[in-house]
Amino acid sequence: MERGVSMRRVIGSTAGGLLFVMLMSAAASADSPLVVDGAIVTWGWNEYGQCDVPAPNTSFMAVAGGWYHGLGLKSDRSIVAWGSNEDGQCDVPEPNSDFAAVARGGWHSLGLRIDGSIVAWGADYHEQCEVPAPNSGFVAVAGGGWHSLGLKADGSIVTWGCTGDGLRDVPPPNTDFIAVTAGTNHSLGLKSYGAIVAWGYNNNGECDVPEPNADFIAVTAGVAHNLGLKSDGSIVAWGWNDYGQCDVPSPNADFVDIAAGYGHSLGLKTDGSITAWGWNEYGQCDVPEPNLENIAVAAGVHHSLGLNAITPVPGDLDGDGDVDLSDLADLLGRYGACVGEPAYDANADFDDSGCIDLSDLAYLLAYYGTGT
Repeated sequence: MERGVSMRRVIGSTAGGLLFVMLMSAAASADSPLVVDGAIVTWGWNEYGQCDVPAPNTSFMAVAGGWYHGLGLKSDRSIVAWGSNEDGQCDVPEPNSDFAAVARGGWHSLGLRIDGSIVAWGADYHEQCEVPAPNSGFVAVAGGGWHSLGLKADGSIVTWGCTGDGLRDVPPPNTDFIAVTAGTNHSLGLKSYGAIVAWGYNNNGECDVPEPNADFIAVTAGVAHNLGLKSDGSIVAWGWNDYGQCDVPSPNADFVDIAAGYGHSLGLKTDGSITAWGWNEYGQCDVPEPNLENIAVAAGVHHSLGLNAITPVPGDLDGDGDVDLSDLADLLGRYGACVGEPAYDANADFDDSGCIDLSDLAYLLAYYGTGT
């Protein structure tokens, strides 16, 4: 459900070996941001504010979608979190700095520091936030419903949290892994030679990787279904399929990134557009326009997220690249609204004060007439 590395960089690599090098590099260097000045686009269910990215929505380099919350990694290596915070999953521990990657759990969150250690916070009922010692040498991290996983530089996977359904039982040999991901009650690891290993709860076939189990360069887990990205740019999907979340639309080609939610799935194309399919009751498959220049995708239970490379124009509320009359009309129509009121939109609350007021109007007017 989350991706910290744009797969655009690994298409054409043999069995994902380059991905391992990239993960190592991301964890080791604070001077190699994947994206600078990216904005996060969200859509779908917003009951808990999981689609309300805090301002300023700029300078993001990675994104993750929690069950009912969202996470973004800034180019200054800090983490921003928003949405449901019932279990403290949005309370990033101090010091909020030096992070190389971010990952979501069901009701907990995780960050990988550039020194190879993992920080976890939020719901800890099953000790899913208790990273085992030695907390070092990690190059990737993932969170499931009530468990967590970390990938070590030596290619082994460390698990912690809930022990039910074999969630922590990595099949031997626990070596040669280059990526990890987790659903609610299952886990998956990608081997350096392109095969996927799955373990845990399997009542929906989520651990039955389709044959041929080869040539995969990325894998992501939804609640009870999975997506695997092949080196030829096609997607393979398996597991729970009641809403068609495993029915990849044609043409099944030119994909570079993948994400899976509860009943929906997302794929990022080489042209920067996002394709969505499956359950759409909350609009989680209605990708906003303009659907272009996206470089990563992520998914929560019923909401979706995209990381966009277009530098946002300050004051541009409708995303058309200009600060014009339509933006002014939008803000004036919401003027005076505060958090929790129907007219309130966090995107128009430029100073993040909780209300759309005179300072927000002044902000927009300062940029009026700018843009493309």
